[in-house]
Amino acid sequence: MYLCADALLILMNNIFSGLVVYPKRIENRILEELPFMATENIIMALVKKGISRQDAHEEIRVLSHQASASVKLEGKHNDLIERIRATPFFEPILGELDTLLDPSTFTGRAPQQVEKFCGPNGDVEKALAKYRAEGIEEKVGDIIL
Repeated sequence: MYLCADALLILMNNIFSGLVVYPKRIENRILEELPFMATENIIMALVKKGISRQDAHEEIRVLSHQASASVKLEGKHNDLIERIRATPFFEPILGELDTLLDPSTFTGRAPQQVEKFCGPNGDVEKALAKYRAEGIEEKVGDIIL
C-alpha cells in the first residue's frame, strides 16, 4: 500500500510540476458563462423591484434558452446580456446590471478559504512544518513503467 501511495504522489508531482495556468483563458471562460451564472442575481434584483419571481424566472428562462441555443447550435458568443438589455421587462434593473455581473461577487468565501488553507500559517504550512524541522525536503522521483 505504501509503494502505491508513494508512486501516486510521485506521479502527481510530475504532472503538477509542469502545470501552467493561463489567467486570461480562465477570465475568458468565466466571462462566457457569467451571464448564465448571474441569472439568479438578476431575478432577485427584479423581485426587490416588486416584480413577480415567477414572471422574472420565466422571462430569464426564455432568454437563457435562446442564448444557449445560439451558442451551442450556431457557435455564436453568449449574448444573454444583450438580450436582457433589449427586453423591456428588465428595464427596472438595467442600471444595476453591470454590478450584478461583477465576477467577484460569485466567488463567495473562496479567497478567504484558500488563504486560510494555503497562506502563511495555513493548514498546509502547519502540516509541512514537522517535516521541515526534521530536514526532510521535497524530492522529485521518476516512475518507470
